[in-house]
Amino acid sequence: MTGQTAPAAPQAGVSVDVPAKINPHLGVGDPRADGYHALSTVYQAISLHDTVTAQPRDEPGIAITISGEGAGELPTDEGNLAHKAAKLVALYAGIEPAVKLHLNKRIPVAGGLAGGSADAAGALIACARLWDVEIGDAELHRLAAGLGSDVPFCLKGGTAIGTGRGEELTPVRAKGSWHWVVATTDTQISTPECYKEVDRLREDGIGRYSADIAPIVAAFEGGADADSLARLLVNDMEAAAVSLRPQLASLMHGGLEEGALAAHVSGSGPTVLFLATDVKHAVALARRIRMRGGARSVHLAHGPVSGPAA
Repeated sequence: MTGQTAPAAPQAGVSVDVPAKINPHLGVGDPRADGYHALSTVYQAISLHDTVTAQPRDEPGIAITISGEGAGELPTDEGNLAHKAAKLVALYAGIEPAVKLHLNKRIPVAGGLAGGSADAAGALIACARLWDVEIGDAELHRLAAGLGSDVPFCLKGGTAIGTGRGEELTPVRAKGSWHWVVATTDTQISTPECYKEVDRLREDGIGRYSADIAPIVAAFEGGADADSLARLLVNDMEAAAVSLRPQLASLMHGGLEEGALAAHVSGSGPTVLFLATDVKHAVALARRIRMRGGARSVHLAHGPVSGPAA
């Protein structure tokens, strides 16, 4: 009788879903002494998620695999924020990291939606749970802020005011849900590139710092309808993004012609957000934008949604 080897049991792992973020208000101030720009922003997490899975590894080190958006393009070494996040958790716990991270990406890459920051937030949570590391909220926030300005918000989700570099958060109790069509493009804009263009345009007298967030915060807290919200969307980086990638103007105008309440560049771009009245309007609007062409991909999303550490 020939012996048979039983299949190996799957290794235990921890999976964490982390949402993308948008900035319904993004005010960009002048460069500070540390090189960062002062920000006055309102974040909102939307229902496009990446999933970060952490599994034990038989040998020391951090191994990353990626599927979905950006697979084969994004780094899988220390150039990936998720790698840095896993290393930070290990340093905090005083252990040698031995983990396999898998990033199943649905958030468009380099699109102003904080996909990399979301993966870092997911890796912080997943590794802490995998290794049974107790990290208090304050320490978790500190680790996240050291990885990037958007990472603390990606942990919490919901809606929040961001000041400083964007890492100082004040929660906003938003009442209601808002629907977006998220259109990505074939081009990319790095965040540093966009900030430089903001500064260049301001030297030519184009653009100003939109520091007042009170109107849009009141709208979220009061459960404003989409028509009212559409008039309050602000992005001080939008002119710079369009200057760098003029094709964005065509995409934005096209969406407005198809019935969007507003067209709004997400963060430093080049993803464009189109605000819809409700889910039915969003579905119809997404179909028309796809048929019109000019976008690489078109997604439906709503917000706010919670983050993994909310």
